This record gives sequence, structure tokens and C-alpha cells, in this order.
Amino acid sequence: MYNALSGLGGSGQVDPTVAANATVALLSATAGTALFVAGPIFQCVGPRMCLILGGWTYALYSGSLLGFNHTENGAFVIASGAILGVGASFLWVSQGAIMTTYVPESQKGRAIAIFWIIFNLGGGVGSLASFGLNFHSNTGTVSDSTYIALLVIMVFGWASGLLICSPLDVKVKGLRTLSNEEPNQRQTVQLALRTMSDWRVLCMLPVFFSANVFYSYQQNEVNGMTFNIRTRSLNGALYWMAQMLGGLIMGCLLDMPWLTRRWRAVAGWVTLFVAGMAIWGGGYKFQLWSTHRLAQGLKQDIDYTNGSVSAGPIVLYVCYGAYDALWQSFCYWLIGAQSNSPAKTAILVGAYKTLQSTGGAMAWRVNALKKAAMTQFAMDWILCIGSLLVVIPTVWAITSTNVDEEDVDAETQEMGDVKQALPSGKNA
Repeated sequence: MYNALSGLGGSGQVDPTVAANATVALLSATAGTALFVAGPIFQCVGPRMCLILGGWTYALYSGSLLGFNHTENGAFVIASGAILGVGASFLWVSQGAIMTTYVPESQKGRAIAIFWIIFNLGGGVGSLASFGLNFHSNTGTVSDSTYIALLVIMVFGWASGLLICSPLDVKVKGLRTLSNEEPNQRQTVQLALRTMSDWRVLCMLPVFFSANVFYSYQQNEVNGMTFNIRTRSLNGALYWMAQMLGGLIMGCLLDMPWLTRRWRAVAGWVTLFVAGMAIWGGGYKFQLWSTHRLAQGLKQDIDYTNGSVSAGPIVLYVCYGAYDALWQSFCYWLIGAQSNSPAKTAILVGAYKTLQSTGGAMAWRVNALKKAAMTQFAMDWILCIGSLLVVIPTVWAITSTNVDEEDVDAETQEMGDVKQALPSGKNA
């Protein structure tokens, strides 16, 4: 539902500045808490409690926008965005750990695909609801009923977090569940340092950083400044539906049984690179056209019924949505390919959300400062393609399995714990 809201451009407002600043606060808060706060707490309380801690903040943000329609209290919207950022870090760390470790290695691609379909189904349904509620609107702002409908659904989603299974109840070959014992703080810090200092993880960091940099440009400049409100709502639905297709394609590609894991990783990388060059190349032509229109004072005036004038930009926006799903599905699969341990994966997902949010906050701040759309476009294209080049060593280093490696690591750790417990000079 949050996707449906943000995909409207400016979160459904005429002036996107307040929503952009709220998103900067949101992503900054997520960046500051995902790795160093949500990750360790996840290891202590598990996914169910983390989802309960974080889920309610989405409804708060929707309610703040409802209030803004009447009071124009931008400070409350921005503060709600910051609170949502903290809540989102708990939700996404839990979600990432569940998605990448609750299934066998051979099924991680399809698990990501299933999640991405369900996740973006919410955005698609929410956008279609907004399309229907604003079909006859002549203003640039969505109606109160849109915010109320999204708020109610968000509250329902928050309550459904109570149904999540604990890792202790999930038995999967190759999965090392969380311990029943309280995690030792020293061991938690050591695990985090050991995980983040791995050269394969370091090569993944630019890809993580680039995972959200294009949202501000696509949602506010492409959709928000080009189309009227009902077409923006329709585009939002198409965008999230395209994400469902993109996630399914990447998930199936990364689970192909006739290829080794390394070659599946290579196939995913090639798909991202080729599709990225093609889609961003089309985006360059659009931006030249859009810059010319804005110079003439034309904005937020195109309706989906305008035929050839609307068809090209709508198709481009749909392709942007599909590419986002390809990118993020590949990132999650790379994370899952590094480990089967929920504790280690929570650290990797925390790092992913931290860097993803840092990049997104930077991009939304650039958008809030009203930098030229062509500048934002060029920044997004360069970051995406450049980070794909940096991650090549990690892609090539993917191994056939992590099960044997992690069993050896666990035995080594257990032996070390036994030696520490013995009196000095004694051997086991």
C-alpha cells in the first residue's frame, strides 16, 4: 500500500516537495537503524516481534497525508516519514531474512519471485483503488477516501504479522536456525564484522546503494510531472504489476536447474546489464522530450486517453517498474547465495537496507532541491551501470552451495567455545 501511495508522484499531492522531504527523513532513519539497530534486535526477538514493532508506522504515514489535505502541516508528514523509516528497518530486515533462509538453496529464486508478486500486488491493487476513487477528479491531489482506504489496509497488514512463523519452527535442509540462547554481544559484533569485511560483500555494496536511487526521478519527474492524477494512479498500478512480472522472470532465471549457481548468477547479471542499457536509453529520449515540454510550461496534463502522446511515456514507466524488480530480486538472491543462516542474512539485509536507503535519501534530497530532471536521470543511469560493473567479482565467486561451508564454520565455532570453557592447559 505504501508503494501505491508513493507511486502517485508526490504521494498524491500537487507539490511533491513535502513528500520528497518526508521520504528523505524516512530513508535517512532507515539507513541509521537497519544494520545497527534492527539487525541485532532481530537476533534477540525474531521476525514476528520485529514486524509488530515496525508495521504500524505505515498507517501513521498515510494518516499524516490525510491530515495534510486539511491542515497543510508538512512538519507532521516529515516527522511521520522519519518514524516510518525506523519501522521500515524492522519490517525489511525481518522480511529479507525470512525470504532468503526459510527455503532450500534451490528454491531461493522462486521464493523471491513469490514475495515480489505478493508485495507488488498490494501496490497494484492500491493504485487501481486510487484510479477509481480519483477517476473524475480535476485536481492534482488525491481524495481523502484514497488515504483512508490505504490506511485501513495498512492496519490489517500490520495485524497479519502475528501469523509469521519463528525460525525455530522452520526445518529446512541447510538452514541454521536462531539459537534458543540469548545471543552473546561479543559474538554478534564479531559476526557482523566478519560478514561485512568479506570482499564479496564489499563488492555488493554499490549495487545495494543504487537499488533505490531511481525512485525519486521515476515517480516525481516521469509520472508526477507528466500525467494528470487519474493517469498517475493508473500508471502506478501498471508499474507495480510490471514489478510482479519482473520479479517472476528473475526468480525463474535464478532457479534454472540446468545451470550451476554461478552461471545462474551470470545470467542474472547479463539480464540486468542488457535490460538496463535498453530501458535507460529509452529514458534518455523521453527526458529530452519532457524537458522541451516543461520549457513550454506543460506539465501534469497528459491523460491515458491521449493516444500516441501518452503511450510511449506509459510504456517507459512500466519498463522502469519491471527493471526495479529485476534489480532488487537479483540483490536478494545474491544475499541468499552468501549464507543460509538467518543471523548472518539479517546482517546482510540490514546492510542492504542501510545502503539502499542512503542512496534513496540522497536521490530524494536531490529531487527536493529541484535539480534538473536530466541531471537526476544521468545520476541514476551512471550509478546503476557502474555498480553492476563493480559486482562482477562477487557474481563470478558464487559457489555451488553454502551448506558444507557453514557446517564447517559451525563446528569450528563450537570447538572454540569448548576450548574456552576448559581449564588452562587441558585439551578436549
